[in-house]
Amino acid sequence: MKKKLSELPLRSGVGIVVLNKQNKVFVAKRIDNPKNFWQMPQGGVDEGENFLNAAYRELEEETSIKKVNLIQELEGTITYELPDRLLGIIWKGKYRGQKQKWFLMRFNGEDNEINIKTKNPEFLDWKWIEIDQLTEVVVDFKLHVYKEVKEQVKKIIN
Repeated sequence: MKKKLSELPLRSGVGIVVLNKQNKVFVAKRIDNPKNFWQMPQGGVDEGENFLNAAYRELEEETSIKKVNLIQELEGTITYELPDRLLGIIWKGKYRGQKQKWFLMRFNGEDNEINIKTKNPEFLDWKWIEIDQLTEVVVDFKLHVYKEVKEQVKKIIN
């Protein structure tokens, strides 16, 4: 018997807030959603991997960024559920959403080191934006995640 979608587990994930020297935030536009939605780097945690290692790995896999310093791990975890239209489609239908641990990092490299044309590209384009713009560019079902992340980051950097 097929599991009800509402009974699917949450995927364990990480998210990374990357700040440049001007405290602007790195965001990228997903290949699979070419509308004007932007997101921060994020991804799943592999079996036996700790959250911080997963964050560094995902960041490099998605953006080629290596030169970062960890500023702080954000408090708690933040959960989001997929909207019905994406349930059973994203993550091969194994999960109903994500429970994420977020990290704040400082990018110490040059913009030309950032390369989203990776082996398995997820993004079409990227840019630096003001932290307050985060909640204006995100897809609706992640809005509460980005609000929470934005508030925590602003407390840390101000």
